[in-house]
Amino acid sequence: MDTLRSAVGLLAGLLFGFGLALSGMMDPARVLGFLDVAGAWDPSLAFVLAGAVAVSALGYLLVSRMRKPVLAQRFEIPRNRPITASLIAGAVLFGIGWGLVGLCPGPALVGLTLGLPQVIGFVAAMVVGMLLHRFTAAASGR
Repeated sequence: MDTLRSAVGLLAGLLFGFGLALSGMMDPARVLGFLDVAGAWDPSLAFVLAGAVAVSALGYLLVSRMRKPVLAQRFEIPRNRPITASLIAGAVLFGIGWGLVGLCPGPALVGLTLGLPQVIGFVAAMVVGMLLHRFTAAASGR
């Protein structure tokens, strides 16, 4: 069962990466073009986001009609959590990084697997940030 779950996870990740590559979201210029609403705005990311929301909505609809998942004992559905200062700080940092370089973690990791040199620094900074968070959260008892 674990091998099947891993294979399905790998297939889902490959499909996600292929979708990112096909939609052009690994190209930082395209993402920055979407963020440039006062200049040469590129709306293609809006269509990608709309497609992602539609697929996610269909997934949640399907999950709501199932008694249990096919490859697990129970569903792992996120519960609503309060908005905290650390959540806002993380969102701000994510937005700053996205706006500065035009990459977010998904496309950066796909770009890294393809050997795109412009993402190496981004992924390195992302890993350092994750490690810093882990160490500061552990030190503060969170």
